[in-house]
Amino acid sequence: MAFETRTWLVLHVLVLFVTCFMQHCFVNGQTPPVPCLFVFGDSLSDNGNSNNLLTNAKANYVPYGVDFPRGTTGRFTNGRTAIDIIGELLGISDFIPPFANIVGSDILKGANYASGAAGIRAETGKHMGANIEMGLQVANHRVIVSQIVARLGGLPQAQQYLKQCLYYVNIGSNDYINNYYLPRHPTYTTSRNYNPEEYAQVLINQASGYLQDLRESGARKFVLVGIGQIGCTPFSIAKANQGTQGCVEKYNADALIFSLKLRSLVDQLNGINLDSKYIFVNSTAGSIDSSLGFTVLDKACCLPRSSDGMCVPNSRPCLNRNEYAFYDAIHPTSAVNNLTALTSYDSTLAPETTSPMDIKRLAMLSIS
Repeated sequence: MAFETRTWLVLHVLVLFVTCFMQHCFVNGQTPPVPCLFVFGDSLSDNGNSNNLLTNAKANYVPYGVDFPRGTTGRFTNGRTAIDIIGELLGISDFIPPFANIVGSDILKGANYASGAAGIRAETGKHMGANIEMGLQVANHRVIVSQIVARLGGLPQAQQYLKQCLYYVNIGSNDYINNYYLPRHPTYTTSRNYNPEEYAQVLINQASGYLQDLRESGARKFVLVGIGQIGCTPFSIAKANQGTQGCVEKYNADALIFSLKLRSLVDQLNGINLDSKYIFVNSTAGSIDSSLGFTVLDKACCLPRSSDGMCVPNSRPCLNRNEYAFYDAIHPTSAVNNLTALTSYDSTLAPETTSPMDIKRLAMLSIS
């Protein structure tokens, strides 16, 4: 039964993928269900915001982007990110531009503020260099909102417009990988100050404040993505000296605490803010394995640097990229991103992926 379900999931994903790219996934063949998309997050969503920062957490070099139609852009994978694909499924005609290169773009279609190594906490990831943490991403969004207000002729018009837009937030992994799990680094004291339960709550409280800031700026439709199995990345396994012994279960357990609290926050916010809608995406729903065509689950497709798991510049990636779960030692391949995006967008055959609805239904929801 499980095998049949997963087989049907694969077929469903393939059919949805082909259908959406032929029909652009417009609602009833009409205009896109959301006028704009705003993206907040880390390297899983970064599409160029970190390129000009003084940091090692950037992907603006080969072999990143080898399968992306525009080449190397700063995306931390070989092709499209999950939010790239979600944008296409929503019928958005072009990739949402990074805030760093927003000049000349149509701000009414949205902006991507995500930054490699960034976290909810300001200090997260800073040992790798500069990044744009969530607080600064929210501040950058206020800049764009002020421009939208000017363009639409006033705050009421802008708020009416923004309440139909989609706000996608995928952040938190680095608060563990590049903060909590670096106790010997002088910058990071969180593991000494908090146990895992306390730390997750601290992160949720801070994230909740930023979500309220976005809501005050006009946001009403939120997609909040939980943390994936960060203990199963090749980088985490190598760092914990586990060799081929499998995932670092402590990392996965800590991430699960955060994700469960995030899901509870979604339920809480939906009960409080009746004029808004929040959905939770479960990044640990299902599993990536050979039944989905992935035969290499614990190795990077590219040659990774031992220091941070990023691809060695100008190295040659594997040829069978669709069979690899990870492109470098941390980030998924675009093949995995396809599955992530498609099941988040339409969770018909994977209902455990989203709660209380999927992205497609949230997009079509009318906010009065």
